[in-house]
Amino acid sequence: MGLPTKILIGLLSGVLTGVVANALSLNWLKNILQALEPLGTAWIQGITMVVIPLVVASLMLGTASLGDLRKLGRIGGKTIGYYMTTTAVAVMIGLGISNLVRPGNGIDEATRNALSSRFEQDAVGRVDLAENAPGVVETLLNIIPRNPVQAAAEFDLLALIFFTIVFGAAISTLEFKKRDAVLGFFEGINGASVVVIGWIMKLAPVAVFALIAPIVAQFGLDLLRSLLVYALVVVAGLFLHVLITYTSAVRFFARIKPRTFFSRMSSVPLVAFSTSSSSATLPLTMETAEENLGVSKSVSSFVLPLGATINMDGTALYQAVAVMFIAQIYGIPLGVGEQLVVVMTATLASVGAAGVPSAGIITLIIVLNSVGLGAHVQAGIALILGVDRILDMLRTAVNVTGDLCCAAVIARSEGELELPDRGV
Repeated sequence: MGLPTKILIGLLSGVLTGVVANALSLNWLKNILQALEPLGTAWIQGITMVVIPLVVASLMLGTASLGDLRKLGRIGGKTIGYYMTTTAVAVMIGLGISNLVRPGNGIDEATRNALSSRFEQDAVGRVDLAENAPGVVETLLNIIPRNPVQAAAEFDLLALIFFTIVFGAAISTLEFKKRDAVLGFFEGINGASVVVIGWIMKLAPVAVFALIAPIVAQFGLDLLRSLLVYALVVVAGLFLHVLITYTSAVRFFARIKPRTFFSRMSSVPLVAFSTSSSSATLPLTMETAEENLGVSKSVSSFVLPLGATINMDGTALYQAVAVMFIAQIYGIPLGVGEQLVVVMTATLASVGAAGVPSAGIITLIIVLNSVGLGAHVQAGIALILGVDRILDMLRTAVNVTGDLCCAAVIARSEGELELPDRGV
């Protein structure tokens, strides 16, 4: 039985156990599941522990191995262009399905007020966090770290990636002896990181159960019914984005059969769904790209850490639906002009908010303000927080799928994709 199957069993058994605990109001079972949650949290921290050494070592090796600085610029331009394009497409899909279904029209004023009141305090905290976050310009300037060690300690991946790429490019210009001495050290770090990841992933099925079951057990069915149409619109949009955008990119640009691609990378979105973190999933994403999809190390070590930081296709699509949902609830029409602003703002904000806490909420507030919904920010966020945890898990799974799709496309364009010959 392979790892993806084991993870799927852990995921489904966790969902089933949580549903039973919630539906039958079994408080004793809820307490047991809640007591198990630290096991899942410890597992996430274990994976996260390896992220910094893995990203620095693999990206340093990948950048230095490119040798040609023009190649580095070419791959970087392709990667950023790909991510920005697919994010814009995701936003347009979200807007299109929201205009068609109009999810905000199905919630009456009493339900709206009850939901806003229920999550008011949490919404205040999220809005305060967003207001205290650095602006887009400041965030972009912070990509250049004054102290790379501090950037690593604070898990500021975008700044750390920038520093590592610059040093990797510099190492590639050194004479043979000096270059090999440095790269030998980082090869050892990279190898040790892979070994640790293997140990941690053996615990994945149990950890996934411990993460999922308490969430489902606490998730109110009445709340789900109230926001069911909104949640289904987000889910449908995410599904369409994977089905249309990613499948087309894999088939026509990476030239891989979609069935082969998705079967070989299936464990990655399952782990991302459980952790709600692209960064925590990054070690597995890189391992899968190289071993299962045949992406070269030089491409995967550049494309995937960058994608875990700035690629937010699923998040951007969710934001488009959320903006339309909030506008429809309050009876505020958004015309073609305002929706074009949503496309531009959500796409650019997905990069501008990278590397800061609660990036999804921050970018949503930016988008709401961009189309004149600033007065409804707090109430609007309170409305959607009830189902945000589940939707966050889904959009993270889509984000990491997009990362792997990009890695395959870029590797094919560089002639550095060689699909391993194995059964699927």
